[in-house]
Amino acid sequence: MEKKEELVGKVRCQRIGCNATFSEDDNPEGSCQYHDSGPIFHDGMKEWSCCKKKSHDFSLFLEIPGCKTGKHTTEKPVLTKAAPSPKKPVSAPSSSSTTDASSKETCSRCRQGFFCSDHGSMAGQMNSKPLNLEACAPSKSNTNTHSSPVPAKKLVDINEPQTCKNQGCGMTFKEKDNSETACSYHPGPAVFHDRMRGWKCCDIHVKEFDEFMGIPPCTKGWHNADPSS
Repeated sequence: MEKKEELVGKVRCQRIGCNATFSEDDNPEGSCQYHDSGPIFHDGMKEWSCCKKKSHDFSLFLEIPGCKTGKHTTEKPVLTKAAPSPKKPVSAPSSSSTTDASSKETCSRCRQGFFCSDHGSMAGQMNSKPLNLEACAPSKSNTNTHSSPVPAKKLVDINEPQTCKNQGCGMTFKEKDNSETACSYHPGPAVFHDRMRGWKCCDIHVKEFDEFMGIPPCTKGWHNADPSS
């Protein structure tokens, strides 16, 4: 009952990166911290185009603090789409290197492993033996087999407000109100492929990032403020 009274009259901010609840009579300038430009997904990297902050992990990417401040709003903002990163041109192999390689293969001195003044030190590279990685690796007997101790789970007051870190949730909760159906979330993982964004857990994929953030959670469970535990 107490939890419901706290949320009466409050709505959730629709700015990307905020996810806070607010009321119209308590919405001062600077209370909202958000991202005003869309994200860039390239080669497994997630980056906010507005502040250039990035992360490989999607959960950590969503936790990057917003770089703009303003008032909370219930209107979905129009994100500025960032241009994709230009691909670096791949230089074609030079004809001279191809010619040198073919001439070394036919050179009798190079093939026997002798130094050749025509082809320099490349002769040794052609006949060099591959490095034995097993011989260089440390023996198992010298390897420290002691695993690091598992960190103890943080103890919290059952009445202390916490923020759920489950993907797709972000709700504020108290441990005394937590239950096996209190949280609606995506167990994941998030999938980004060929300009599509979606969740593997519920097999829903969309093109726009704000549509992706609006995909309803597909799983019920416990709120979790410390996903690493």
